[in-house]
Amino acid sequence: MPIYLPEQTQTSSDSLTPRQIVAELDKYVVGQAAAKRAVAIALRNRTRRQKLAPELAEEIAPKNILMIGPTGVGKTEIARRLARLAQSPFLKVEASKFTEVGYVGRDVESMVRDLVELGVAMVREERLEDVRAKAAQNAEERLLDILLPPARAVAPDEDPASAKDPQTGTRERFREQLRAGRLDTRVVEIDVRERAFPSLELVTGSSVEDVGMNLREMLPGLFQGKDKKRKLRIPEALEHLRQEEEQKLIDMDSVARAAVERVEQAGIIFVDEIDKIAGREGAHGPDVSREGVQRDILPIVEGTTVNTKHGMVRTDHILFIAAGAFHVSKPSDLIPELQGRFPIRVELDALGRDEFVRILTEPRSSLVKQYIALMETEGITLTFTDDGIGRIADFAARVNERTENIGARRLHTVMEKLLDQISFEGPDLVDKVVTIDDAYVTKMLADIVKNEDLSRYIL
Repeated sequence: MPIYLPEQTQTSSDSLTPRQIVAELDKYVVGQAAAKRAVAIALRNRTRRQKLAPELAEEIAPKNILMIGPTGVGKTEIARRLARLAQSPFLKVEASKFTEVGYVGRDVESMVRDLVELGVAMVREERLEDVRAKAAQNAEERLLDILLPPARAVAPDEDPASAKDPQTGTRERFREQLRAGRLDTRVVEIDVRERAFPSLELVTGSSVEDVGMNLREMLPGLFQGKDKKRKLRIPEALEHLRQEEEQKLIDMDSVARAAVERVEQAGIIFVDEIDKIAGREGAHGPDVSREGVQRDILPIVEGTTVNTKHGMVRTDHILFIAAGAFHVSKPSDLIPELQGRFPIRVELDALGRDEFVRILTEPRSSLVKQYIALMETEGITLTFTDDGIGRIADFAARVNERTENIGARRLHTVMEKLLDQISFEGPDLVDKVVTIDDAYVTKMLADIVKNEDLSRYIL
């Protein structure tokens, strides 16, 4: 008997082969074939797991992935695009922030709670699509009731035909005017429920989620708010009433159950900067805190049950993708138990001049296409020549070599500096056709790149 992922997770990605998944990722991320291959196999294995008997499927844990590579080479983007492709709840967290627990940080279980909240928002948005038309219709009827209160009710001994509402025709005329926008300037008075935000002191040692759940159970009336009369224009009132009707039509208990199931079966957590918590036994100072964070993260990755306000969530089948530059430390500096939970390791390559040229031109929303579209809003036709793009890539690669290597992120700083004058003077330009060629790029950037001290600050 096959098992199936909950509701909308049965997407087109279920029918994609690993090769096709890589092809989809190629539209947004340049290079890094090994990393794409690893995540494509991980996603395909989820589809394979759906077709197994429940007893066996329960035993098959996801093969978590550790990405190793310098900053700006596409680690986060690969994980983000994969989650979007699979329509899975996706959360990115920084491992280093958990070293601050007890000061200003959060406990590691918060990553699962945040993922559940994202899952709830995702399912709720899907349910909204189903009820949006009905909610709009109900809101329209409520607004018409306010504009034109319904006639008296029919008495038990009265003939309904003789008591026909004389305002029916008027109500329909109001409906036509409302839909045509001729009533938009009118103001109506409606009941609006205000949110209550009581001032409360948190109990030391308790998480915000725990305190919030306990208070809602003990003092249910405290968080409901009060109804207040407000005067709104017709469009604003209609939008407010539509939102109220949507809330009535959506069963949030059902949404929460579906979201928890989706998170358990299809959730993805991307743990970035995991190299910052790499520290072994016998170390002193901050390293002790780092190892403590590793031991805190370990049960979440291994599989445990986390209490959230939407119910208990098991993390056994959540896919974890960790990433780090590992400049100072190395993967073997992680505690052995945590190393064992990331069996798939892929190394991402540093980016050079050729990759920069591809990044500027190939992806569906490449930087060049973004800037061309932005300038078009000002009526400016921006054209990039091949030699101009090559020169931009040259400058970016050279600055990365001389200063800090921040990968493709260097292209953002170079492009901003290159187009600074056009972006500022765009609305006032007389000549609305601008060509970015080798000469233009050299003119705008050569002096900055030559001055190494200046390039450190500007690029």
